[in-house]
Order: sequence, then structure tokens, then C-alpha cells
Amino acid sequence: MNARTLDHLVLPVQGLAEARVRLDRLGFTVAPDARHPFGTENACVFLKDGVYLEPLAVGDETAYVRSAETGNVFTAQDRQVRRLSPECGLSAVVLASDDAVADDRHYGRSGLSAGDILEFSRKVSLPDGGEATASFRLAFAAAERSPCFFLLSCQRIDPLPRDMGDLVLHANGVSGLKEIVLSAVEPQEECRLLETVLEVEGKAEGGAMVFGARNGVVRVLPEEAPAIGTGGAGGGARPGLSGRALVFSVADLAVTAAVLTANDVPFLRREGRLCVPDATGQDVVFAFEE
Repeated sequence: MNARTLDHLVLPVQGLAEARVRLDRLGFTVAPDARHPFGTENACVFLKDGVYLEPLAVGDETAYVRSAETGNVFTAQDRQVRRLSPECGLSAVVLASDDAVADDRHYGRSGLSAGDILEFSRKVSLPDGGEATASFRLAFAAAERSPCFFLLSCQRIDPLPRDMGDLVLHANGVSGLKEIVLSAVEPQEECRLLETVLEVEGKAEGGAMVFGARNGVVRVLPEEAPAIGTGGAGGGARPGLSGRALVFSVADLAVTAAVLTANDVPFLRREGRLCVPDATGQDVVFAFEE
């Protein structure tokens, strides 16, 4: 199997204003707000390695509910996550795709399709002050045992600009995403969903299962394992897979520490990492390492 490429991560938040303030304090540069045609909105954080974070809020409740109830898998899955686990800070991992239709067929044959393909376009504010239209085709995979976590592939029909300018320059020195940390009561039992979508076999590493994407690692910890950066256990509140932490690459941890200290953001030093516990607007642990 050829491992897939991580494209972006969906991070549910209650409001973009709170998320923007929090991400700014963490030292990230945040793109202008953008609205989807089905009621959700985002304020993305673009990284030099091509991966981006998508803090996602509900901007138009009426359009959001209507789309979820009429077959939009993206809003239906997001609505389910918000209903079952309002504190969920990482709900979906998105893989880059050259052919979302083929991916959808693959998920269907595997018995993991979450529903119909979604195609949409939205306006994108460019770094030079201009505006463009980006178009996407999404294919969805989910498992009944993981109602608060799903995966999807994203084919960019009219892609975002390759050069995002100053939007990829972050005061905290982050250049990319190294690792996505998930948890499950029984990590090995959750392998099928991840192996199907990532197209790579999981490897046992201690009590965890590790999946190597082309541009990062997805690690699934036992639910009772200490949560990265906090020392506490995972809590066990969500069935199946759930998001625990994101680990970012930085050039100099001293620079990152200085930014966090200047912005009065508490952090812990753990095993060569700076770990920031979850907070309003950042509802999953963020860790930074060289």
C-alpha cells in the first residue's frame, strides 16, 4: 500500500472569534474568516509543509441544519460530533486526493462509506488582498464505533494558491505538523478505518498503533494512557477514536517558549516538547518540538 498525504484537520470550535484570539496568543497567523455555502465557517492556519488547520464553527444555523438533514455528510457528521461531544477539539483528519470518486468507491467496497460525495466552492482571500474561488470534492469514511471522529479525502478541483505568502509565517516558529495523536479503548480494534483511508498498515509500538502517512504520523494511544502534555488519562468519554493532541515542528523551541510566555500561555516541558493543554478556542492539546 502507498501511504496517503495529510491535507488538513477539522477542529470544531464554538466561535471563530474565540478561536482566532486563542490561536493568535499561541503564535499562529490566522487567515481571514471564510464561509461555506452550507452554514459552516472557518479561519484556517496554513503551514509551510502544506498541511493546514481548519477551526470550524457554525455561522448560519438554519443553512447548517437544513444541509445536514438533506444529505450533506460534512455537516451531518459535524452536527453529530457537536451533539455527542461538544468539547471535541479534533473531529476529522482529511487526506489529499487526486480522485475523490475513486476514494468513495474504495470506502464503499470496504463498508466504511459515510455517505455521498460532496462538491462545493467557496471564496478565498489571497495574501495580496485579492480573492479567488476554490472548489473541492470530498469523499467520506466513518465507522459506527467512532461517532465523534471521521476521515475524508479532499480533491481540490480549483485549488487554493500554492503560495500563501505571510500566512505560513508564524511567530511561534511552526513550520509543519509532525504527529496526530488519537486514542481508543482498544487501539488495535480501530485499525481498519485508519488503514482503509490512510492506505498503510498500522504498526504496534508499545501499547499504541502507529500509522505513517507521507507527511506525518498518526498515533493511536490506549484510552487510559496519559494524555500528552497533561499527565492525566484520556477520560474515556467518547466511544471509538477520539482526538487527543497535535504535535507541530518548530526550528527553535526557545523561540516558541518565548512567544508563549510573552502571551501568558501556560505550557509544560515534557520529553523535549512544549505542551499546551487544551483551552477555549484550542480544544485539543498542542505540542511543539524541534
